[in-house]
Amino acid sequence: MPKRLKRATDVALGINIFLFAIKAVVGVLSNSIAVISEALNSFTDVLVSFGIKIAVNMSREKPDSKHQFGHNAAQPIAAFILSVFAFVVGINIVEESIKRFIEPKEINTIPAVYVVLIVTIITKVLLNRYQVGIAKMFNSPAIRAASVDSINDVLASSIALLGVIGAALNYTVIDSVAGILVAMFIFKSGWEVARENIDYLMGTSAGKEFDNEVRKIALATNGVKGINDLRSLYVGDKFHIEIHVEVDGNLTTQESHDIGNEVRFALEKIDEVHKVFVHVDPV
Repeated sequence: MPKRLKRATDVALGINIFLFAIKAVVGVLSNSIAVISEALNSFTDVLVSFGIKIAVNMSREKPDSKHQFGHNAAQPIAAFILSVFAFVVGINIVEESIKRFIEPKEINTIPAVYVVLIVTIITKVLLNRYQVGIAKMFNSPAIRAASVDSINDVLASSIALLGVIGAALNYTVIDSVAGILVAMFIFKSGWEVARENIDYLMGTSAGKEFDNEVRKIALATNGVKGINDLRSLYVGDKFHIEIHVEVDGNLTTQESHDIGNEVRFALEKIDEVHKVFVHVDPV
């Protein structure tokens, strides 16, 4: 497992544990549903970070007798499960916020509330930028999902801050509304992560632009006269490609085989590709 990818998972886990701890303490002391919602949001982030850490480790394991094409599916599976958990947490927050909307509770807007939420906003902006860079570098769907969650946390914390300010002005109803809005961002984050990873789990095919790139590389291989079939599908977070290339029918079996291998080697250099299966058709 690349050190930078491992470091990214460790950094996110450490930050989310820290934010959960300070939000939980301040949330209990202030009795603000907006802050408590933020604490629960950070708790889901801790679980997400821990799950991503395990999934990233697992996805980098070498193929074995039971998983002959590797463990690439570990990341999208983990991301999808954690998105479902986010929905459950969001529902609980909405339920509690509605209760407090009907029966408002006293809120103690201590200075620490503002400090914690502002620290969260700044930290999550920086974490998002870091995760986006790592996700692009290693084409990691799990880290990319975490970066989406981080930017949603920025928006959620901003709303929670507005709710606390409203409560300080004796508009306690704003705190309840803020709690519901925070839950909406948790739902949004969960949906975005689930939507992307469903494609991986369902074995969705690549788009036309990617297929055109594959065709271009294959046709540029010396000895390839044409392509009569091309199929691709996600296996985990990377593509498996099946391609039929046409070669001169007068070539020997060995020569045709070598051309097929050249096509395979060229296509497997693409970052998004895990395995290529080449069928040679003499013409």
